Amino acid sequence: MADQVAASHILLMYEGSMRSTATRSKDDALELINKLKADIEGGADFAALAQEHSDCPSGQSGGELGSFGRGQMVPEFETATFALEVGGTSDVVETAFGYHLITRTA
Repeated sequence: MADQVAASHILLMYEGSMRSTATRSKDDALELINKLKADIEGGADFAALAQEHSDCPSGQSGGELGSFGRGQMVPEFETATFALEVGGTSDVVETAFGYHLITRTA
């Protein structure tokens, strides 16, 4: 089992999510993240979608978070990331910050 992983993500916050300044509703965020997942499954570029849509500052760099170990991310995010194969993309993951799509890069 890996001690470190590297990942990129797309975060869609919604009104009321932790540290959010977003004005979209939770339902609107879920609808959009599901559309982005379908786009990625259809061959869209993850980094380009992150730059265009992610509410995380990492979106500016294509969603790149770099490497991290266990205990450094919120549990739902960590569990999803460590379960992925390198190159794999998660299903929609909900955390207190909003909805994420995660791709494991290493």
